Amino acid sequence: MEKSIESFFGESKKWKAAYAYLRRLILETGLHEEFKWGKPCYTFQGNNIVLIHGFKDYCALLFHKGVLLKHTG
Repeated sequence: MEKSIESFFGESKKWKAAYAYLRRLILETGLHEEFKWGKPCYTFQGNNIVLIHGFKDYCALLFHKGVLLKHTG
């Protein structure tokens, strides 16, 4: 059975509320939502920007090329 974005969010139990919050924040930025590597991936102009991933003890936003992000503060 092939998974989808909706099944990823719907089947989650441990991180359901956190996933919903992160998804809402990301979608408010105007990024395009896709399903890659079994995870929700958010793109801009065809480039991968960030994906949502759940681990045993935490869930996270994983930024592609995050090293290129500028730190302000």
